[in-house]
Amino acid sequence: MHKFTIGVEEEYQIIDAESRDLVSHVSKIIEGGKAVLSENLKHEMHESVVEMETGICENIQQARQELTDLRRHLVKTAHDQGLRVSGGGTHPFSHWKDNIITKDARYDKIVSDMGDVARSNLIFGLHVHIGIPDREEGIRIQNVMRYFLPHVYALSTNSPFWVGRLTGFKSYRQEVFAKFPRTGLPSYFSSVAEFDAYVNLMVKTGTIDNAKKIWWDLRVHPFYPTIEFRICDMPLTIDETVCLAAIMQSLVAKIYKMHQQNISFRSYRRLLLTENKWRASKDGIDAHLIDFGKEISVPYKDLLEELLAFIDDVVDDLGCRKEVEYAREIVKNGTGADRQLKVFHESGGDMKKVVDYMIYETEKGLL
Repeated sequence: MHKFTIGVEEEYQIIDAESRDLVSHVSKIIEGGKAVLSENLKHEMHESVVEMETGICENIQQARQELTDLRRHLVKTAHDQGLRVSGGGTHPFSHWKDNIITKDARYDKIVSDMGDVARSNLIFGLHVHIGIPDREEGIRIQNVMRYFLPHVYALSTNSPFWVGRLTGFKSYRQEVFAKFPRTGLPSYFSSVAEFDAYVNLMVKTGTIDNAKKIWWDLRVHPFYPTIEFRICDMPLTIDETVCLAAIMQSLVAKIYKMHQQNISFRSYRRLLLTENKWRASKDGIDAHLIDFGKEISVPYKDLLEELLAFIDDVVDDLGCRKEVEYAREIVKNGTGADRQLKVFHESGGDMKKVVDYMIYETEKGLL
């Protein structure tokens, strides 16, 4: 049986211990963490972002262990430098114009190509790679998986604030990122050849220099034998990250299994799928998503149960039943966005208190 390996990339906010604002100190974190974390920490476009990567994990337990160890070291390194780190898809009140762009030829090029669209992209995501048998199968899985992306995304919603404003969204991060080209749900591709022809045209015309400049919510990775989920906000807790990764792994395994049994899926237009993504972005787990087969709107909680039933026959083989079923806890306790909003309202609108809470949740059980 194919091993659906897992690799996780988390983007953390670097926060000043006193002001609770973002600070452009990624080099301090990377320098401070060199001894233990040198392979696992990366710069991002803004210096107030640090990306942390696991290795290739055989199963969800290994992923949890790596994520826990890495986060513990990252939190400790930040404390040693008089800083804090936090999850969350956006910072509640920091303004992008006050945050420094990392000096790097790649980022210089993006900024020169896109100006303020790039500079204002001060957002934090969770990217999960799942190993695939081959690229042809990867494209088939990508086509089907598009349907489930809003269902997974709703669980991750964790960015209700933007530059000091209550946005009215559970995930404003996606609305910020939508200003970039080549984002959103991918189109349907009939084969790898059709996908490659698209990429080659983009490169040949000087639109992109390589396929990494395709920033869809889901992509068959241009260089690794993986399919990469890019739609989720950065969660607050390790349990949430692990749950999302386990659901993604299970969906990939289930869709592959059905293909092996020659069971095909009905394909829906991207226009329709995007409606569900918008609903998830706006209302998270309180959303009603469209069931296109029945042509009705259904409460998210019901759709989650359908999703869990759909993957039920693969979770035990993968050894991730407990991690997948944690989704019910997220629905019960609220996503990161719901919990941030609760603190905001209970504190009379104190955004520093929201950041305090985000840091507390990120560090929970690690110090």
